[in-house]
Amino acid sequence: MTATNAYRPRPSRRLATFRLCSLGLAIGLLAAASAAGAASPAPQAASPVAAAQPASGVAVSNIDFRRGEDGSGRLIVKFDGQGAAPDLRNQGDSVVVNVGNATLPASLQRPLNVVDFATPVQRVEAQSKGGGTQLVLSTRGDFESLAYQSGNEYVVEIVPAAGKKAMGSATATSGTSASAVVAAAQKVASEARRYSGRPVTFNFQDVPVRTVLQLIAEESNLNIVASDTVQGNVTLRLVNVPWDQALDIVLRAKGLDKRRDGAVVWVAPQPELAKFEQDKEDARIAIENREDMVTDYVQINYHSAAAIFKALTEAKGIGNQGSGGGGGGNSQNENGFLSPRGRLVADERTNMLMISDIPKKVAQMRELISMIDRPVDQVLIEGRIVIASDTFARDLGARFGIQGRRFGDRSQGIGGSLGGNAGNVTNPARPITPGALNVNLPAGNFTDTTAGALAYTLLGRNFSIDLELSAMQEEGRGEVISNPRIVTANQREGVIRQGREIGYVTITAGQGGVTTPNVQFKEALLELKVMPTITNDDRVFLNLNVKKDEVAELITLEGYGTVPTIDKREINTAVLVEDGQTVVIGGVYEFTDRSSVAKVPFLGDIPFLGNLFKKKGRSKQKAELLIFITPKVLTVAKR
Repeated sequence: MTATNAYRPRPSRRLATFRLCSLGLAIGLLAAASAAGAASPAPQAASPVAAAQPASGVAVSNIDFRRGEDGSGRLIVKFDGQGAAPDLRNQGDSVVVNVGNATLPASLQRPLNVVDFATPVQRVEAQSKGGGTQLVLSTRGDFESLAYQSGNEYVVEIVPAAGKKAMGSATATSGTSASAVVAAAQKVASEARRYSGRPVTFNFQDVPVRTVLQLIAEESNLNIVASDTVQGNVTLRLVNVPWDQALDIVLRAKGLDKRRDGAVVWVAPQPELAKFEQDKEDARIAIENREDMVTDYVQINYHSAAAIFKALTEAKGIGNQGSGGGGGGNSQNENGFLSPRGRLVADERTNMLMISDIPKKVAQMRELISMIDRPVDQVLIEGRIVIASDTFARDLGARFGIQGRRFGDRSQGIGGSLGGNAGNVTNPARPITPGALNVNLPAGNFTDTTAGALAYTLLGRNFSIDLELSAMQEEGRGEVISNPRIVTANQREGVIRQGREIGYVTITAGQGGVTTPNVQFKEALLELKVMPTITNDDRVFLNLNVKKDEVAELITLEGYGTVPTIDKREINTAVLVEDGQTVVIGGVYEFTDRSSVAKVPFLGDIPFLGNLFKKKGRSKQKAELLIFITPKVLTVAKR
């Protein structure tokens, strides 16, 4: 194991030793440091390890642009071999990448319009300059740039500044990098979390991983302990990358992982860390298996012991096959709340739970049960069902008649009927009396009350004229209010009913044509069914079912008695209501307008006089149903 203490003052002897070990890379260090200082005015952490002088003859094989999940623009440059030495600089609204030792084929010397990717990068221009390659990324808005290189790939990321994410829903195209370092870096860059470490610039060419960890420890002021199995070299180029992100990139590239405890970070291969944690867990389980067991009793006050027992023993869907009063079997060992030796028993008579386990598990179970066994708030639900009706009816009618007679060699008569005419003609001594009407259209179609009438009769020796006008108007207004109330606990269904059962007879045909009467009953109820749920913001979510049935009429069947017809009103809904607020959860409005005219053809169409030969009626009915609900929280549980 190798430990690095970054809090310890860095003596010159240690730096001298490190520089002697890095003597072969000193020339590249000076070149990289001077280039980074001239390129970016922002302060950067200079790496004491420099890249070796790359070999010549490298060419650019492909240039690709992609969009990251966080709205960043990603430029991926591939070379046909290793040894390329890119140099990144920020120049105003542009990012310039110079690769002096890599040639650019003519087929790749073209601009790329990447506006549609919705990233800070608007345009990428690739051109050959001085025998090398120059890439210019034109940007818009505030951004942060970082770059990393591994093998024959170089990746430049342009990330929008915090709070100014690029718009658009395009996602990066899938692809597999040839380098494990680039793949790990892309995964880290796509994560939603932001790194907060100080930006650093590293340029490594086949440098030991332990050396990189030592540099990161000096930059982060952390104590990094590296396992003896941490070996191997890494080639990596990072520009303006937070040190914590650089640490993740290096660890993922080499299959390493870390565990942090305060200011100390332990770095080791992932299988080694996994084995350490597994051994630690096995040791803990072994200690628990040798620990003495205790028994404790928990009194359940506000819940059911059987219900809590079922919930705890069926936590993973593997419950006890017995009733709530039995002890647990192997199923309890798998629920995660008890140790393999633990047992849980519920007694329904005393509403008590008995726990037998190690002290640690017993304490955890008591805390868990205390969170479950608590009083819950109650809710008062007040309903108001209003049925308002408004009726209007009017009838206008007239009765009109003429009688007359003439005697001679041909007797003649006119009247409202043939019988009246015969009597007038055959009995000359009979005086003409009113009653034989030609038009009999009195009021009384829509109204039920006897109509008021005004009659006039004109009598002569041989004639009579009868005229009667009748009219009736009825108006009615009614309001039915039902006010059911119910109190129920939070998340418990409550039901209240009121009404009656109406009996009626049904006939069942038997063998031999024998019929059997049966009496059945039909409910006509006022019912309120509700399940309230109190939310964290002190509002109430209600699942409601409201019914209001009434007997409309009884239909009489000859020989079978009466059969009821029922007006049904019902609403089934769910609503979120403020505590104490009244809300209208539903309503029905009905309006009926009817008019009728009965008249004698042709005569009833005569202006003014036609009213003597017709009957008019009009009816209007309005009915409105409104249902109001008011929940009120009755606080019981302690806050």
